[in-house]
Amino acid sequence: MSRLNVLVTAASRRVPLVRAFREALDTLGVTGQVFVTDVNPLSPAVHVADRAFRVPMATDPHYLRAVADLCEREDVGLVVPTIDDELPVFASAIETFSGRGIRVAVSGPETIEVCNDKYQTCQRLRGAGVPAAESWLPADLPRTERLPMFVKPRGGRGSVQAFAATTPKELAFFVDYVHDPVIQEYLRGPEFTLDVFCDFEGRPLSVVPRERVVIRAGVIDRGRTANDPALIELGLACCRALRFAAAVNIQCRVVNGVPTVFEINPRFSGGIPLTIAAGADFPKWLVELALGRGVPARIGEFSANLWMTAYESAFFLDERRLDVLEAGARR
Repeated sequence: MSRLNVLVTAASRRVPLVRAFREALDTLGVTGQVFVTDVNPLSPAVHVADRAFRVPMATDPHYLRAVADLCEREDVGLVVPTIDDELPVFASAIETFSGRGIRVAVSGPETIEVCNDKYQTCQRLRGAGVPAAESWLPADLPRTERLPMFVKPRGGRGSVQAFAATTPKELAFFVDYVHDPVIQEYLRGPEFTLDVFCDFEGRPLSVVPRERVVIRAGVIDRGRTANDPALIELGLACCRALRFAAAVNIQCRVVNGVPTVFEINPRFSGGIPLTIAAGADFPKWLVELALGRGVPARIGEFSANLWMTAYESAFFLDERRLDVLEAGARR
């Protein structure tokens, strides 16, 4: 029987993702556990994992060493990073982990660098002939303003400090107010996320478009899958322009019938439960890849027009249940 321990880092609120990996192991008949790391015992995912470990913040210089020690001690075979801050850290250490027999579900350093910079992302895609939002840095703004325009941090996430500027006064204010901003053309049209899954050689195995009908705090609240050939082709075009590994989510809007990218997040999306429910089981495929098994391409193979309507849930914990984070590394 195959064995694999999975580590989901910075698990926080990613309860569905942790559960999906647990189900993947069970469905495949793989012996193993799903571990998580976090810095806070009140993080919900801590309370659904098989075990939880405390490690430093991803910005701490000792972070990678702590995770590596944890993986070695607990015989982890697959690491799944989940937040933008840690992606460059893990991307730089892919070979180090691989040398220890550990797969890291992250794209390579160049791809991570490009995708973590929204200006670079659109410049790279447009240079490759992929429809992407026209983007400027403050010093390069066109003399004739094309209002409305959209201002956001080059390296931001979760719609934090993202603003539509409808007047010259608003544009000047937001460009000054937002730290290290990028300014993009305002894309009018329905918004979609393309959940994309690639193998470790960069071959796209699945593209699942999801319409983001209602968004809350940057995450889909209500939405549906859409088996749209133009959207699927856009996802494949992005895979030709950038080499991805594992799960990626591509944000776009359909403008006058043309799907146009405005950012790419090379990690699992917050709306991944809908994609999994539609039959594209990214966690299961990732487990199979980590075990060295072949996973065939399944482009277009998912349930279309499947709706998701999300809701909040809660754990109720007394003080005895808060002492759950084990030390992530021995000092």
